[in-house]
Amino acid sequence: MSTVLPDEDLVVDLSAASSRPWQTVVWNDPVNLMSYVVHVFREYFGYSVERANRLMLAVHHDGHAIVAEGAREQMELHAQAMHDYGLWATVREADA
Repeated sequence: MSTVLPDEDLVVDLSAASSRPWQTVVWNDPVNLMSYVVHVFREYFGYSVERANRLMLAVHHDGHAIVAEGAREQMELHAQAMHDYGLWATVREADA
């Protein structure tokens, strides 16, 4: 019986894909006040007033903002927390 070893290129591709960061994206909605969104970003993420305002304005003007980047599991936790605060959020893989 012979041992089958994984293709070396496949192993490299899998490790590269798993190390790619993920993002939590907050989307604009017609419900939440801008001041509340700033409050959430400051309270949950601990962002400064300036950073929270900048992200809120991106949500407001661009329709969305990337509020965090990292491991997929952590980004899913962030998205769930945003839902718990009443904000619309999704998780996506970061661009290469």
